[in-house]
Amino acid sequence: MELLFQQILAGISTGAIYACMALAVVMIYQAIDHLNFAQGEMAMFSTFIAWQLIEKGVPYWLAFLITVVVSFVGGVAIERIVFKPIEHAPVLSHVVIFIALYSVINSMAGFIWDFTVKSFPSPFGSSPLFGSTLISSHQGGMIAVTLGLLVLLYLFFSFTSVGLAMRAAAANPASARLVGIRVSWMTALGWGMAAAIGSIAGMLIAPVVFLEPNMMISILLYGFAGAVLGGLTSPGGAVLGGFAVGVIENLAGTYIPVIGAELKLPIALVVIVVVLVFKPAGLFGRVVVSRV
Repeated sequence: MELLFQQILAGISTGAIYACMALAVVMIYQAIDHLNFAQGEMAMFSTFIAWQLIEKGVPYWLAFLITVVVSFVGGVAIERIVFKPIEHAPVLSHVVIFIALYSVINSMAGFIWDFTVKSFPSPFGSSPLFGSTLISSHQGGMIAVTLGLLVLLYLFFSFTSVGLAMRAAAANPASARLVGIRVSWMTALGWGMAAAIGSIAGMLIAPVVFLEPNMMISILLYGFAGAVLGGLTSPGGAVLGGFAVGVIENLAGTYIPVIGAELKLPIALVVIVVVLVFKPAGLFGRVVVSRV
């Protein structure tokens, strides 16, 4: 029973990172109706920026804040410079650009910081949380940061004029334009927020998986699974989906001998396929009906 409880808690802690990535994926999806395959690489590059700042002597939380701000600006810049000119291009063009962006960012990180594995500090430490051996202080910190981020986003989208404008632009761009909302800039803000959220995920997972240019490949896949499970049109659902994928992955790896630790990653693919087949909108997503 203790092993079961421990695996659930561990799944929730890793699911917190998947939830952050799923949230970033949903932010982009709601802005442009496409999945950003370079989301993980953007988070990885941001994490390297934080690592460089810390290496230069900048205190952790100041480096954390600077990285989030830089990531937000970088996300807006990518949307304005790269994707704004092709917003009406075919879907295949967007996919090609996403793949190219993935390769460029990965190569840039390797060129600047090389491909050697680096350690990244944890602001929460690694000691047992409240003296319990079931969960570490860093795992507890990951869960707390993710839940706090979800609350802040809920308040932003529910009680601020910019948040309400972003929701309107995502739900019905044509109507939003008629009431004076600059839909194009709302899309750019969505990119910036997604990049900032991704950077938080990268900085939280780096102490666990270590820092290197390919660190976010599997994390992004789990984030996609969480977003699909919760619903690509529901930020809250994506967060719950990320937590659920973390728990499912841990329990399956522990209690299904055929899977074990080596075959955990395909679980994310199985989740994606099953949800798309039986409930394409996800558990909490809305079904969009288009009149033609």
